[in-house]
Amino acid sequence: MHLTQGLHRAVQTRGRETATIFGDRRRTWSELRDRVARLAAALVARGLKPGDRVGVISLNSDRFVEAYFATWWAGGVIMPSNTRWAVPEHNYALADSGTTILLLDRNFAKLLPELAAANEFRAVILLDDGEAPPGTESVDAIIASSQPMPDTCGNGNELAGLFYTGGTTGRSKGVMLSHDSLISNFLCASGMLPYSSEPIFLHSPPMFHLADAAAVIGVTMRAGQHVVIPFFSPENVVKAIERHRCTDAVFVPTMFAMLRDYLAAHPADLTSMRHIRYGASPISETLLRDAMAMFPNAEFAQAYGQTELSPAATALEWRFHKERNGKSYLRSAGRAIFGIDVRIVDEEMRECPTGTVGEIAVRSPGNMLGYWNQPELTERTIVDGWVRTGDAGYMDEEGFVYLVDRVKDMIVSGGENVYSAEVENALASHPAVAECAVIGVPDDKWGERVHAIVRLKADARASETELIDHCKRAIAGYKCPRSVELRAEPLPLSGAGKILKTDLRAPYWVGHSRRVN
Repeated sequence: MHLTQGLHRAVQTRGRETATIFGDRRRTWSELRDRVARLAAALVARGLKPGDRVGVISLNSDRFVEAYFATWWAGGVIMPSNTRWAVPEHNYALADSGTTILLLDRNFAKLLPELAAANEFRAVILLDDGEAPPGTESVDAIIASSQPMPDTCGNGNELAGLFYTGGTTGRSKGVMLSHDSLISNFLCASGMLPYSSEPIFLHSPPMFHLADAAAVIGVTMRAGQHVVIPFFSPENVVKAIERHRCTDAVFVPTMFAMLRDYLAAHPADLTSMRHIRYGASPISETLLRDAMAMFPNAEFAQAYGQTELSPAATALEWRFHKERNGKSYLRSAGRAIFGIDVRIVDEEMRECPTGTVGEIAVRSPGNMLGYWNQPELTERTIVDGWVRTGDAGYMDEEGFVYLVDRVKDMIVSGGENVYSAEVENALASHPAVAECAVIGVPDDKWGERVHAIVRLKADARASETELIDHCKRAIAGYKCPRSVELRAEPLPLSGAGKILKTDLRAPYWVGHSRRVN
């Protein structure tokens, strides 16, 4: 299998139909393939060899889609960078990956002097409109001046992408994904995470993140339409859905919260949406119910996974978003996707009894090849073919997985294990809470104290005591926050929309040594 197969099929079956929409620009599948073949030829002409890495630093655009497929067409390896990184973080990934050609849009062209000073690029290409600034070449100019080349895409177990993790628990790592792993995950997930037959897919999460990169692959496989907005904002999303009558999308929970707040003041017609996937971080039942009300015609499906799995491992199908036999499954991350093995293990990789919290381990054809340049970490993470996810959870008697925390985020307070996701779920059910994060902070008596950081909804009020008392009515007392910090500003997010608990914890642990599981 190879990743350009979907592009060839889309041209074969729907060549004259729209492939990409970005602002007022539309391109057909035939036009897209032609641009991809020409850009691939330009990359090769600038020294790209099979297996060489192509870096991309760009907001979302139709040209980002072209960059993915052109890199694979030329036999290269894509290395998309997190757009929220600082220059040292970009330089780390570029140097660590050995990136030889860099594509970047105008928003990041100002970084080029510092990037070029620390790296040796064979070429730097402006992935944007207009005249290229000094030191770069215009992507449209090189496409126009190049002849299309035959597809030399790699295949099978060959490296296709280096996706650097978001760094929510430490320094970013380069996850190596092959053609087989990316395609097989799409095929395994398709039965439980369906698309519309010819989806009009809205790309609003960052395209450097695997959740959206997987959608680039999946929508192309289905010859749908890629509707691309530069970045997520509630206004951008709502306008794109109404204008293009989008049918499919993927969101993270923080996006639902922002959409809820926006729609309260700006009602909109979102009835065209038919399939919504969500994941990347835990979601409260309250927020999920609000999201389903925002998109009344959409079937929701949750996907749990991580970059190391290409990315999905479990799915909570639409049929389980409704109460069945008096039981709600909304707090579950679903069951193992077809063709994927999931189990809960202890520190010795022994399977835990049903209902017991342990580490989620996954064995699948989508497993990563390993971490780039980190063989020891790879050996600790992939054990007998199983990827240790670092996520704590349990499985019930029906095979449903419940995510309770990152192993490194678990709080040990007075000898008791407290899982932040459970506390956050209790807090989020308070009507005044817009978003929250629960962390462990140093405490002389308890070792770690459960501490909540909360942002309230606009014009809402709630005191620290009220929020703690609210939690006491939902969960055991030892799990409840012992302190609450109210913030007016949004909580810090990674480029993938996850709350950065590492950043939230850091000020509290200066001069202290925190346990790491």
